[in-house]
Order: sequence, then structure tokens, then C-alpha cells
Amino acid sequence: MNVVLINPYESGRQPFGLAEPAAWLKSAGFSVRCVDLSVENLDRDLLSEAELIAIYVAMHTATRIAVEAIPRIRQWAPRAHLCAYGLYAPVNEQLFRTLGVGTVLGGEVEPRLLALAERLQSTDGDTQVEPLINLSKIPFVTPDRSGLPGLTH
Repeated sequence: MNVVLINPYESGRQPFGLAEPAAWLKSAGFSVRCVDLSVENLDRDLLSEAELIAIYVAMHTATRIAVEAIPRIRQWAPRAHLCAYGLYAPVNEQLFRTLGVGTVLGGEVEPRLLALAERLQSTDGDTQVEPLINLSKIPFVTPDRSGLPGLTH
């Protein structure tokens, strides 16, 4: 299964919010590509191959950029399941749902994002079963920064 993780906005740093979930997903055998919109553009070909696209919204600015990008993402990847995750995802759940986002995750999202990918891979179910917010303690996994733009960017 092809997974694309998108970070709409970061303040000049490699996004940990992509690197950590990437490590969880890759360790389970998923093909993961990361896109940092702070330094990269959306890639139509990359999105069209994705089966799961998860957008990290850790702050207000990221949320605003995500809201503007989602219609283009939906157009380029109409069959992909969309997920919004991060601090601002649960508080904007209804907005994201009206834009076609199928799953919204907050709190400690990594195990829930992995569960979502596994569920989508094994079934056609698009209805969210993962909890909206997970506050359970999770193990630390070494982030995978291999798919992120270099620090010089």
C-alpha cells in the first residue's frame, strides 16, 4: 500500500510529525513518501498512486494551508483515503469531514495511523473506527527522516 504523508507548514525544520509516523508505517512494510509543502510542491503523479494520504496539522497555519490543498489532493487522488492528524485535526473535525477527509486523529497518532493503514489494506471500509483522540502512552520509535528534504533546504 502506498502512503503519502504531507506536512503543510513547518517553521524551517524537518517535520517530526512526518518522520515518526513514517518510521511506524515503514516498519510494518508500507511504502511511505513524505512531502513537506514548506519546501516542496504537491506532485500529481505521487498523489495519484497513493491509497492513503495523511496530512499533518500541528498548528493553525498548517491547517489553513491543508484546507486550501485538500481540493487539489482530492482531484489528483480521488480513490485515496484522506486522513488529517495532529493537534489541530480534532478541533477542526467537521471542517475536514466536509472536505472529504475520512479519518481525523489527534493525540498520540502513530499507532492509530498504522491501524488505519492496516485496516484500509485489508478491507474497503472507509468509516473511521480509530478513536478521534488517543492519549495512551506509546513507545518511542526512531524517526525515519530518509524521505524528507535535506536539512540544507
